Amino acid sequence: MIYLDVSTAVHSRAGLGRYAEQLTAEIAQLRPEGIGLFHIQDGSGHLPPALEGLPRRELKIGFKPWRMGVLLAQQLGLGFNQLLPDVALFHSTEHLLLPLRRVPTVITVHDLIFKLFPEYHKPLNYWYLNVAMPLYCRRATAIIAVSEATKRDIVQHYGVDPAKIHVIYEAAADYFAPASPEQIAIVREKYGLPEQYLLHLSTIEPRKNLDRLVDALLILRQTHPKLKLVLVGSTGWLYEEFLNRLASERLEEVVLRPGWIKDEDLTAVISGAALAVQPSLYEGFGLPLLEHMACGQVVATSNTSSLPEIGGEAAAYFDPEDTAEMTAVIDRLLQNPAEMIRRREMGFLQAARFSWRQAAEETLALYDELLERYAVSKI
Repeated sequence: MIYLDVSTAVHSRAGLGRYAEQLTAEIAQLRPEGIGLFHIQDGSGHLPPALEGLPRRELKIGFKPWRMGVLLAQQLGLGFNQLLPDVALFHSTEHLLLPLRRVPTVITVHDLIFKLFPEYHKPLNYWYLNVAMPLYCRRATAIIAVSEATKRDIVQHYGVDPAKIHVIYEAAADYFAPASPEQIAIVREKYGLPEQYLLHLSTIEPRKNLDRLVDALLILRQTHPKLKLVLVGSTGWLYEEFLNRLASERLEEVVLRPGWIKDEDLTAVISGAALAVQPSLYEGFGLPLLEHMACGQVVATSNTSSLPEIGGEAAAYFDPEDTAEMTAVIDRLLQNPAEMIRRREMGFLQAARFSWRQAAEETLALYDELLERYAVSKI
């Protein structure tokens, strides 16, 4: 049995959860037999409907004791094979590699943000990842990187053989598509969305660079007085200072936070925006770019890390640390309908270059290669 760890799909609605759910569901469609799920269960969360019906093994334990136990077992060379007695290959879709002996393992590395921006992590989380990730990358039989940028970071910082790392891209889910004017109107009223808004889709945390985006918004409102900013997503960590700023400067009326929005409404929120802006200082992949483009929304984004790799020629880029340049790019797009139309059409083509079916096919090919290699090694 090939097991995929889908703990993030059970407990998280953010990027890692989407990755685990979409990839696993597509793999199960391509290969209905021999695919199983593994996840921890601490009393919260639930299995996404797309994954129901698949064989699964559930371990009732909290996340913190679980990840400490996994790290300790990896350091001591212990195996948790008794948890999955029929396992032939194990794939960790997050940064936590189950210790298994005499079994090929795969780990997906989404980013090395903790390594590159340690100031943006809580001390305990930074300590854990700094100790664990080099070990997990060494112990895994193969590594999946979600972008060439992430692969370069793994090679540079951990000295991993590039041949061990396989770049397999993520994609927007199939339901990301342009919403109708009627859908946009309904969702606008439901969430109290303004007439003209910039949209940012992601968890609120320091590396998302939202302070500079707010600075750009305040400048833009001098010539676009109706323009507001809508932040869709939950709070992550170290977000308190940003929220305190919004309160102290009384910006809640121009920076709106509807929180996490259900998937059935999200496409209309994206389609109804004047422009999507993703000013992150660093992204391992940058999935919101493709989700915006698939909905026919134009994206202005940072020229760093994986973002140009994912956005291609469809996105408009700026230096995320240069507020003036960010402001100028956004203003240019808002005042140039011809460029918006051109980038919208390019965005559809760019988003179509990525698919979960292709990701699943490439992942299954990697599984088969590892299983064949392991079978030969036992002869």
